[in-house]
Amino acid sequence: MRVRLYQGLHLSVVLAGMAILAGCEESGNTYVAPPPPPVRVAQPVQQPVTIYFELTGNTAPLNAVDIEARVQGYIQSIDYQDGMTVMKGAKLFGIERDTYQAQLDQAKASLASQQASQVGAKQEYDRQLNLSKQQVTTQTAVDSAKATLDEANASILNAQANLDLATINLGYTEVLAPFDGTVTDHLVDIGALVGVSGPTKLASIVQTDPLYAYFNVSETQVLMIKETLAKQGRTLKQTDLPSIPAELGLQTEEGYPHKGHLDYVSPQLDASTGTLQVRALFDNKDHAMLPGLFVRVRVPVGHNDKALLVRDDAIGTNQLGSYLLVLGKDDVVEQKQVKTGQREGALRVIDSGLDPADWVVTQGIQQAIPGSKVTPEKIEMNPPAAAAGDAKAKTTTQ
Repeated sequence: MRVRLYQGLHLSVVLAGMAILAGCEESGNTYVAPPPPPVRVAQPVQQPVTIYFELTGNTAPLNAVDIEARVQGYIQSIDYQDGMTVMKGAKLFGIERDTYQAQLDQAKASLASQQASQVGAKQEYDRQLNLSKQQVTTQTAVDSAKATLDEANASILNAQANLDLATINLGYTEVLAPFDGTVTDHLVDIGALVGVSGPTKLASIVQTDPLYAYFNVSETQVLMIKETLAKQGRTLKQTDLPSIPAELGLQTEEGYPHKGHLDYVSPQLDASTGTLQVRALFDNKDHAMLPGLFVRVRVPVGHNDKALLVRDDAIGTNQLGSYLLVLGKDDVVEQKQVKTGQREGALRVIDSGLDPADWVVTQGIQQAIPGSKVTPEKIEMNPPAAAAGDAKAKTTTQ
């Protein structure tokens, strides 16, 4: 009896469940697919753009030399502080002068003696010459007087050369800055004997204003530039370099805030690397840049009057390279492989793969899946400043 009772209850529950399901179907409560996700789309900006080669390089000083002692002696003074910036001609080291001052005085005395001998030789020659005209002396005496005068003149030249040499050596006892620059720490101390077996390095001096930046241009880029110039009927000359601007940016800086110009182009490519060395010159009055820094450099090489630009944060990457999500037929998302160019603020140039009429997905990219339908909101492509602000606000919100 109890088993039959349980079976009856179970059957009643099943029948009740079937009745509920039947009632739901009759009320029309069916599954409804969610609407397509909303996205924002914008057409690319079309505007003139200067085309640059963006390269990397290193800074180098305008001048950098070792300061050496050119005469022998003891260091008597160090007239600068290590790391000090000095002007050209500033005294850096003093070497004992007594010996060289004595040599200078000796050379002056020797010159005076030779000058006195020259006066006597000249007088004797003039006297013999007059006597010869009166025919009261021999030609041999005249020739002898002339030889003595010539010897006296030569002795004066030798004495003058010794005086000049002594003056130069005395001047070497004061080691002066050869140009404006910063002097390194001294390598010798007061009382040290220098110049014994040759020049002794005392310190180094480096000039960093202005500053060089060296970078390499690939063979392909060189040929491209030459082809462009050939179409214009021009060739690149050394005298044209100062008129070609160059821009520089440090690793910690945005963009290229330092302005300069080209200064030198190597006359030949390096066969081992396939590159051409180029040098640019930049002002560095605030000494913000140091020699040896890794830097980014860009140089203008052309102009595109109708360049297409899109927001840089709208560009994705895959194994094939860069791509953009664009709005296709019936609002279905399509993926386009593109070739990207240089960055212009918050926008980036698209060199190929994009049409001016394409609607690019700029916001809601995570929800825009290629092949799926979306609900687009058409807006204008934000300018660089606004796009950067939107990107910042989006990051803050997230």
